[in-house]
Order: sequence, then structure tokens, then C-alpha cells
Amino acid sequence: MNAPMPRQTASLHPGKFTDPRRTLKGEERASVALHRLETLWFNTGTLCNITCVNCYIESSPKNDRLAYLTIADVAHFLDEITREGLPTRHIGFTGGEPFMNPDMGAILDLALSRGFEVLVLTNAMQPMQRPSVRQQLAALIATYGASLSLRVSVDHYTPALHDSERSVGSFERTLEGIGWLVGQGADLAIAGRTCWSENDDELRAGYRALFAERGWPLDAGDPARLVLFPEMDERVDVPEITTACWSLLNVDPASLMCASSRMVVKRKGASAATVLPCTLLPYDERFDMGPTLAAAATADGGMFDEGAVRLNHPHCAKFCVLGGGSCQS
Repeated sequence: MNAPMPRQTASLHPGKFTDPRRTLKGEERASVALHRLETLWFNTGTLCNITCVNCYIESSPKNDRLAYLTIADVAHFLDEITREGLPTRHIGFTGGEPFMNPDMGAILDLALSRGFEVLVLTNAMQPMQRPSVRQQLAALIATYGASLSLRVSVDHYTPALHDSERSVGSFERTLEGIGWLVGQGADLAIAGRTCWSENDDELRAGYRALFAERGWPLDAGDPARLVLFPEMDERVDVPEITTACWSLLNVDPASLMCASSRMVVKRKGASAATVLPCTLLPYDERFDMGPTLAAAATADGGMFDEGAVRLNHPHCAKFCVLGGGSCQS
């Protein structure tokens, strides 16, 4: 049995990620411009049925810092996409657990009926498995087919390590949900994590064996069907990204999430939703880009330079630039 790797202990230097324009060493901070708004994400609310050990958004049964989005909230932005002729084809939903949102079925139907390709990130546990939700989801899968995709979190291919993150018994409950989705013919992917003492090949081999044991038609070698995410912890030390890093690391800034996506959240007590650069920065109000996609495209000052996002957060460095992670479909 594999044992979890010890958590990193080197803490983040307090002088890092403070100046939007300059790093701690005084170098010019890198930024990423929006090339095309291909994907719009919606955080449906931070409430979740479980509490994970290292959830970057700290979702739990008690965390309601981001309120449930309503059908009207989502329609507002879908209408803007249509009205402004934006090139957005993909709509993503994340949480919390999206299927805890009481409007989720209707929200999915709205986005799908508008012709968007839709992705939902879920743990496939009790909220998704409620009879009423199953009924709605089965109908959506039957009606829209592969236009609706679901990505289920399975942190590790063994129950011991998965449950060490998500609570005892969660592995089997999640696999039950995946089995039901497979039976419905859902377009399906799995999201795992790379925080274990295994390399990419070893992880994919483990998931491949799990998929075969369960009879799931998923290719563990396909990075679109098994997405392995780097760990995120904004308290852990990580290098800041400068303009020189693009050539040094051989990374194209256009490949990062914030070059092609934005996220919509609604803070608890707020009268309206707001736009953020990506899915990783739900609480940092310094990254608020305004109440419309048009405002976000021209946001200036602070963390933004005429809509370009300054990489002034640990997640920008560790997850996106150095880790090569992306929540995109």
C-alpha cells in the first residue's frame, strides 16, 4: 500500500505576492492577457457534503462564503455572451458540490439548451445520487448526450488514500455514483491528484486497473479522461513568476487558464455576481473584475492591466505555470 507523501512545510515568504507589478526580488511580474473567452466557469456555491483535508476552496457543509447561483445569475452572463457575440463555447460548473445547488438541474438545462458544451465537476456522492437529481440528470444525458460532461474527483485509485483526504467510506460512495453515470452513458472523466509518492505512469497504471476492475470504458492514458492535478496550498513557499520565466520555463502564457477563461461567483450577501480571472481565486477580492464580462475584459489597475491578469498569487505559480494544471475541459 502506498503511503501519502508528507505535506510540504516551507511556509510562504510574507513579502511574496504582495506587489502586483514587482516580485520580492524587484523583477517585473508576469501577466497573462485574455486571448479568447473560450470557457466561462460558474461557482455554484461553496457548500459541499464533505470536508476534504486540503480543499483549496475550503468547501464544507458549513462554508457558504460563496452563495448558490440562481438561474437568473447564470442567464445574465449567457445573455451577455450571445448579445456581444463572444466566442465562448464551453460552460463549466464547480463548487463546493454543484449538485447541492437546488437550481442545478434547471441551470444545466438552460446552458445546454443554448447550445453550449457543459462540464460539471462533482464528487458524485449523495447530492448527485438523490432520486430527484438522478431523474433530472438522466433526462439531460439522454437529451444532450456528450454536450454534457461530468468530471468526478477520485483523489487516488485506492480507498485508503482517497478516504484519507475525503473521509472514510467516500471512495465506495463515489464509485457507486460513477457506476450509475456509466450506466446512463454519460460523457465522463476522472480527476486525480499527484500528491502521492508515485510518478505519472504509476498513477495511470493504478487507475487503469481500477477502471478495468469496475468495467468502466475510460482510458487512463488519455489526459482528457484522467486528469491528474498538482497540489495547491497557498501557505507553502513557491517561486514568483517573472516575465523572464516564459522563456526560461518554455511556457506559452496563452496556454494558461486565464488566457481563455473567466469565472463567475456570488459572494454571500452580495446583490450581484462578479467575474474573476479563473477558478482558483474565489475569495481574493483583489481579483474581482466587475459584474459583466465586458467590464472584466477591460479591468485596469491593481491585479490587472487592461484586462491582463498579473500572476500575483501562489496558485498562479504552483498550479498553472509550474504545475501545468488547468481546470479546462
